[in-house]
Amino acid sequence: MTPPDQPVERAKIKLVIGGGFGVGKTTAIGAVSDIDPLKTEEVLTTRSAATDSLHGVEDKTQTTVAFDFGRVGWDGDTPVELYLFGTPGQPRFWSLWHDLCDGAQGAVVLADTRRIDSSFPAADFFEHKGLPFVIAVNTFPGTKPRTLDEIRDAFSVKDTVPLVVCDAREGESVASVLLTLIEHIFRTRFPDLTPLDVS
Repeated sequence: MTPPDQPVERAKIKLVIGGGFGVGKTTAIGAVSDIDPLKTEEVLTTRSAATDSLHGVEDKTQTTVAFDFGRVGWDGDTPVELYLFGTPGQPRFWSLWHDLCDGAQGAVVLADTRRIDSSFPAADFFEHKGLPFVIAVNTFPGTKPRTLDEIRDAFSVKDTVPLVVCDAREGESVASVLLTLIEHIFRTRFPDLTPLDVS
């Protein structure tokens, strides 16, 4: 007798989601994760007002102080499991970024057009690390629309860096960003291989 097909083990890929304070990193991971995400959020208090400016995010009440973690997998022709690590946004926690990027294959820079400059350091950091990344513009209510060309000019990134628009509250939207990143990783790191088919 022919033994039943064994399930194919998923390829495991570590990805980092970075960006400025309050751009939606925790929300994005929570929207797409197959598991209850690990969060290291603390309540914002008046004592942190001097270091954590709430300009543009006045309704924010909590902030990540270490990292967020989530996991999402697809069982397409090439099963894949993504481990998602969200970075803290405030400059006083940037020293953690190096550890969070250890072993990562790529990154998402999440941006808010109301405070687009808050995500510039993340793009600069990933570029300096040589980590393939995409820029995802998170849509917020009442946000003044900007064209992708304006976003690219603001970040001063090469034409090869993918730019996409997303809604960090919607799992399918975040998943689309992650698939764009995976395709970009394969084009950048493995140009002779066929990209993963996880559709």
